[in-house]
Amino acid sequence: MRPHFFSRQTALGIALTALLLVFGSSGALAAVQGIEGPSFQLTAKTGSISTSDGESFLMWGYADASASGNNTMQYPGPTLIVNQGDVVTVTLTNSLPAEAGNTSIVFPGQVVTTSGGVPGVLTQEAATGGSVTYQFTATHPGTFLYRSGSQPDLQVEMGLVGAIVVYPSMGRSYAYNHEDARFDREFVLVITEMDPTIHRMVEYEEFNLIDTSAYYPTNWFANGRNFPDNLSDDFVPWLPHQPYKFNPRLHPGERVLVRSVSVGNQLHPFHYHGNDIEVIGEGGRLLSSGPGMGADLAWQAATRRTIPGQTADVMWTWNAEQLGWDIYDHQPGVDYPRAEIDTTWTGNICDNFDPLLYEPNTTTQLPAPGDPDYADLFDPFTNEYCPDHGTLFPVILPTRDSLSFGPYYAGTPFLGGEGELAPGDPGLNATAGYFYMWHSHTEKELTSNDIWPGGLVTFAIVEHPAVPLP
Repeated sequence: MRPHFFSRQTALGIALTALLLVFGSSGALAAVQGIEGPSFQLTAKTGSISTSDGESFLMWGYADASASGNNTMQYPGPTLIVNQGDVVTVTLTNSLPAEAGNTSIVFPGQVVTTSGGVPGVLTQEAATGGSVTYQFTATHPGTFLYRSGSQPDLQVEMGLVGAIVVYPSMGRSYAYNHEDARFDREFVLVITEMDPTIHRMVEYEEFNLIDTSAYYPTNWFANGRNFPDNLSDDFVPWLPHQPYKFNPRLHPGERVLVRSVSVGNQLHPFHYHGNDIEVIGEGGRLLSSGPGMGADLAWQAATRRTIPGQTADVMWTWNAEQLGWDIYDHQPGVDYPRAEIDTTWTGNICDNFDPLLYEPNTTTQLPAPGDPDYADLFDPFTNEYCPDHGTLFPVILPTRDSLSFGPYYAGTPFLGGEGELAPGDPGLNATAGYFYMWHSHTEKELTSNDIWPGGLVTFAIVEHPAVPLP
């Protein structure tokens, strides 16, 4: 098998074209899909969504009714993007059917004032055809949610939910005002579930038959989509009311921030394959013991229990540390110029690492995270884990005729490498990235109405450093 750096350079453009056919194009680097504030015009209205089992369901959702918006109901609602210190104004207009009654928005974690509307149990509400305005100062950076505060057992279930991102004064490469909260890429994950019976009763205008105490969901969503729809690009035309995907893509060593928002009635154990996560913030607050201490109360796990109404800021990275073999199929004793990947990169991969400084065939003397020498274990350009550089793959792969290829198998266990696929089968993994399944750890939540594939499942994809990402 030939190394990636010398065998795929001429094919990379074709591979990227194929990848775009599968995943589409995306927005700016590390940019969250949403609408910029600090002033927002939202309309609560009806629409329908598609599920991966071929069903269609009536929903209520928020639409961007500003001059630059398309006023299309979406599930979840538009992600509201503001900066720390902004005075945020949200005007809500109620365009739901009269049978839905009043509606409203509550903003957990914010101190809100209202104007207009009519009194409600939790806040001022917008009557049918009417409007209400909410205002708060985004004092704290972090990830927040917004949802209906009127008949929430029904209206939240019907889809009146959304996320808020407040960027800190340090800038948009940070989740909070501390270096511990720096990230390279960020993604919003809104987790919801759905009881189809409720939606059918609303569709048939049988409001008197709705019993939310008998709640029994059979659909689970990441950003309003079931798997595999959440691998499709943002704003694909065949999902007009479900605009946001959840399909993180990254390069080795990059810090990925997942802004997790759980809205609904049930707990969901969300599991991250590939590496442990580090939870640095919850409820729009850095997990810190005091000012300036950073995320010293952060915690790590492979699975995080998402609690209804809770938000969390989760860091995840991948660098193949101590995997035990070279992820690129670099051969022992061969120099691999970094310029083969990026002409601006000098030297050879892992020439910063001196293996003679460490005991051979053991990790006991390798620097640990927090040690000043820990960074020396990784190539400063590619983030390759240097102690495994040139270590051959320890398993002999069976021949092509002995394998049954899945659609995301690239023909090789190597990041960006080449291999064999069945004749005429291009695969869905044109750039040979590593696919890591992120999913609910409750089995039934991996389906849509008991049909697989579906449910609360997606993939994070680690791409070769030569593969450009948005």
